[in-house]
Amino acid sequence: MDANSTNKNKPWVWYAPTLPRHPDSSHTWYIKNLIEEGISIAGCDQGEVRGSPASISRFSDFYNEMLSRGYSSKPVLLGQSRGGLMMLSWAVKNPKKLKAFIGIYPVLNLRSWPIKRSLSTTLADFRMDQDAFLDSVDRHNPIHQLEGLAKAKVPLFILHGDSDQVVPLEENTQVVVKKYLKLGGEAKVKVVQGKGHQVIDAFFKSKDLIQFIIQQSTD
Repeated sequence: MDANSTNKNKPWVWYAPTLPRHPDSSHTWYIKNLIEEGISIAGCDQGEVRGSPASISRFSDFYNEMLSRGYSSKPVLLGQSRGGLMMLSWAVKNPKKLKAFIGIYPVLNLRSWPIKRSLSTTLADFRMDQDAFLDSVDRHNPIHQLEGLAKAKVPLFILHGDSDQVVPLEENTQVVVKKYLKLGGEAKVKVVQGKGHQVIDAFFKSKDLIQFIIQQSTD
């Protein structure tokens, strides 16, 4: 997905997951507001990936392609649900190549949803059997690799419901934010009370989120 920008600096938001069903009509409000501000939105469909070295490398190829088309070298990364893990895994390996990281109830911890609810797909992405993956998971888990982002002063902004049973707030956003703040990073979390993994206005028409993107993209 790529909406051409009229802004001479060609700012853009990198969205994941980009899949046949994503983005969909629930993203219309964000896309409309971004385009009106001259901010493009783009994504790379790799299928169902979980942040393996191979998928990170393919994302880097996409990033370089965007640069070759004249887009900013520092996009804002927006990861929704499993897209959070895709984006954070790339971000921690490339901390100087993004303006900010945003999450909408994002998966951020390999030991959460990927192992508990999506293990077979995760193993396929990492091309490992279960024993090998479980033995090495912490070496690949982006929650343990946040130092570079904090040093680069990349701000985080995350929306997450406190009743999310699919991607629990405590295992994902709260773990990352606690670590990030301890490292001296900047992070803001808006907890949506009583809500879970839902397509509702609190997540998909957030004025706080769109204002954050615009601010980061135009600084």
